[in-house]
Amino acid sequence: MTDFPILTWTDPAAGTTHTARWRSEAGNPPPKRVTIADDRTTADAAYRQACEGIALLWRGDFQNARQLLQAMSRRADRKPRKAATSPLDAFNLHRQAQSQRARTLGMLLIPLQADYSIDLRRAPDVHEACSEAYGEGEEPSVVSLRELLGLIGAHEWRKKGVEIPALDGERIHPHYGVFSPVRGEYVDLVAKAPLPSQALAFDIGTGTGVLAALLAKRGVKRIVATDQDLRALACARENLSRLGLQSQVELREADLFPEGRAPLVICNPPWLPARPSSPIERAVYDPDSRMLRGFLDGLAAHLEPNGEGWLIMSDFAEHLGLRSRDALLAMIEAAGLRVAGRDDIKPKHPKASDASDPLYQARVAEVTSLWRLKVK
Repeated sequence: MTDFPILTWTDPAAGTTHTARWRSEAGNPPPKRVTIADDRTTADAAYRQACEGIALLWRGDFQNARQLLQAMSRRADRKPRKAATSPLDAFNLHRQAQSQRARTLGMLLIPLQADYSIDLRRAPDVHEACSEAYGEGEEPSVVSLRELLGLIGAHEWRKKGVEIPALDGERIHPHYGVFSPVRGEYVDLVAKAPLPSQALAFDIGTGTGVLAALLAKRGVKRIVATDQDLRALACARENLSRLGLQSQVELREADLFPEGRAPLVICNPPWLPARPSSPIERAVYDPDSRMLRGFLDGLAAHLEPNGEGWLIMSDFAEHLGLRSRDALLAMIEAAGLRVAGRDDIKPKHPKASDASDPLYQARVAEVTSLWRLKVK
């Protein structure tokens, strides 16, 4: 019995039925209806079938498939937006539109051989990109072209890395499925905040390891960095080794805190209390503020006397109506903590200046803060 989903389709020309492993990092089930598509398939026909829930297994030129996906994307983007009545309504409509768009564009499928080669004209070599995301191949599989292009893009990001000015221009190389530190304002906050101690720090939910690396660069002698995602731990380990900081940072698989106490405990949890629709979104969406609450509720038990907990949070959720400032302060109060100080910074990412973005009003008002928390 297999432990992964199976995609089934019929080749009408040969009258044969085929099966292959179905791959979806978002956990989407395999399409129930599949038709064969090739270079003769028009964008209008492909988009219509995708909207009806019919997947198109591509048998033509690979580059033509990319062009077809772009044409389908343009058709999806032409769909009129519903008018929002509030920031929260705008957020919900935006998420709904994103989900529908992803579902439709995910209906163009590419077959992969067991070694991740693609038996299509002008197909690129995706072996390394697929191996980084999926592990070594074992059997033929099928994946959406949209996901495959995401893997290729992530592979390029991993090779190139993201320059971090606070690390003296060093680069952090994100792995597939690990959130990239492209928004550098939160890193700048950690780079400038006064350290309560240089002896020991806990980095909760380390991700790429960027904040652990920064603390090490700032002279913290020992950092224990945790994450429950094995991809994140592998990514952090590689980055810290590349930076020559592996002797200062101990990585542990854990849901939130390691054992013991530290004079500094730092956490940059997901900022929006909503349900993620894919693994990569877990760095942005925190259902019911689970990680935020867990960090606050457990902080007092893991701080040394006079120690500080650094909570790095955007107030984007507040401007969207997803969580109020009073609710955040109530969580801090209920956890037996007090606010010793707060450092703020305005985001500089492109969406903050894009007036066509459906969430522009919330983005332009957004502030990212480093809350310095102490036990009452």
